[in-house]
Amino acid sequence: MNTAVKASKGLKLTDILVTIVIAVVFGLVYKIWGPAYDLVKPLGLNAEQLVYGMWFMAGTFAYLIIRKPGVAILAEVAAATVSAFLGSEWGMSTLYYGLLQGLGAELFFAVFLYRNANLWVTSLAAVGSAIASLILDFSYGYIDQLSTWNYVLYVGFRMIGSIVIAGVFAFYLAKALEVTGVTRTLRPATEQDYKGLD
Repeated sequence: MNTAVKASKGLKLTDILVTIVIAVVFGLVYKIWGPAYDLVKPLGLNAEQLVYGMWFMAGTFAYLIIRKPGVAILAEVAAATVSAFLGSEWGMSTLYYGLLQGLGAELFFAVFLYRNANLWVTSLAAVGSAIASLILDFSYGYIDQLSTWNYVLYVGFRMIGSIVIAGVFAFYLAKALEVTGVTRTLRPATEQDYKGLD
């Protein structure tokens, strides 16, 4: 019985290919999102952090579609790789961010034993990605010189943006795809899946 469970939870070639396709789409979005992020910067008060959550969406969205261990990490790394090869302004550090952001999301999905794909868990996974990105920001020296009030805005806005974009938006986008039946060939929807989306 344990073997059957492990086999069913393991990534199949189809899962990997679908995750890569999702990641390529998000890699393109990530590349386009860079200038959008820069457009918000002039507003000041770290307002650009409200749109930062888009860079975490590949992991949460791919997990909502495939719902297997390792998908969030694979999707984030692959999306970051596509973005880096397309000339991301952050260069190869994009790959480190992708790895840690995917791991941050993956940890929260793992805490719930990969059995929940509801809005709450997806939002927590988005926060996990945000925390991982903040750790890298700090290690690169991007935020270690901020004043306390500025740091609170920076972190707070990133958390809010992450929940809204990589949590709520990713969840409802995946739910819309479920309703259309597009994902049925990838992962047949069960009654439990639909309950998890409520």
